Amino acid sequence: MVGTSTKRRIFSRIINSLTKYTCKRHSSTESTESWNLVPRKEVKRFIIECMSSVKTRQDHAEKLADNLSTADYRGHYSHGLNRLDMYVRDIDSGITERDGDPITIKESQATALVDGQNVLGPVVGDYSMQIAIQKAKQTGVGWVAAKGSNHYGIAGWYAMKAVDQGFLGLSFTNTSPLQVPTRARKPTLGTNPLSLAVPAKDKDSFVLDMATTTVALGKIELHDRKQISIPDGWGVDSEGKMCNVAKPVIETGGLMPLGGSEMTGGYKGYGLAMMVEIFCGILAGSDYGPNIRRWKSTERVANLGQCFIAVDPDCFAPGFVDRMSDLMNTCRNLTTAEGEDDTVLVAGDPERRHMNMCDQKGGIPYHPNQIKFGIELAKSLKVEPMKTLTG
Repeated sequence: MVGTSTKRRIFSRIINSLTKYTCKRHSSTESTESWNLVPRKEVKRFIIECMSSVKTRQDHAEKLADNLSTADYRGHYSHGLNRLDMYVRDIDSGITERDGDPITIKESQATALVDGQNVLGPVVGDYSMQIAIQKAKQTGVGWVAAKGSNHYGIAGWYAMKAVDQGFLGLSFTNTSPLQVPTRARKPTLGTNPLSLAVPAKDKDSFVLDMATTTVALGKIELHDRKQISIPDGWGVDSEGKMCNVAKPVIETGGLMPLGGSEMTGGYKGYGLAMMVEIFCGILAGSDYGPNIRRWKSTERVANLGQCFIAVDPDCFAPGFVDRMSDLMNTCRNLTTAEGEDDTVLVAGDPERRHMNMCDQKGGIPYHPNQIKFGIELAKSLKVEPMKTLTG
């Protein structure tokens, strides 16, 4: 194995470079035609081998691989391979447990409290959502709160597990404090994402997967590197004032809630972030709000709180999927606004388009920089790099 100090330098370089790549991808309309294609099975193999190289338990590595590859397959590149080095670093440093299992410490017919035992977030999340699903099968609803967890990838991965059973699925997690509440000046809440996945007819589904801040920190970092101003509603300075200069937002300020300023409804995003925090940190008894460790810090365990809910629609009015499909298709068939050159979409449609594109091409397209730094990570861990498709 490569020495710890050398590995840290490699990881740091990968983080910085992949952040640039991710921000570029989410802030441009760059075509993926020239990107490298990697079969999803090969992506999973690479993730598993990287995690196994730092002695992650096999089944834990497999769950992480499914989560991260799903993110890229659905087009959420910020939470796929882009995050792999973070998980490797957390396991290798010992700040996240490489072995062990979550445990249920309290439960009723419809609820459960889980202790994740500081293992990988996707392991905790999968365990918790499976409990929620089983309880929904028995009672119509399952509600599970978990503490002692870690970064768990895309929230939708868990919510969609309920849809596979014909249920509504919800997933929430708290995160490191980056969001400045309305009228405040200090980052106190996280981006606190939430997801709702809902089944419809003919394998159609509604999949909402969103953060409760206006933008991710990475987008502001990109503007700082380009030395261009950021739009209103993205961030505030150390005084809590809306700021159009990226550096003060990054260094001493923070992210604004979804909606931006109070005048444009930012207090609603702040309220949603609080809701997620209540479902997660407060309900589960994990760290919460400003008590959570700083982003990308490994001086102490994350102890994130998460929440997973499954609901059987058959316990309510009959014809649920018919009505759901009707609502979705009504929105899709709306007359578009003047100047729009695409149809109206519902949550989950952009991801379906990306998955269809991957299926047609035979692999997930990755930016050349992603491939390059995947190769660097492979070298540092002494594993085989991802094989790309040719021609």
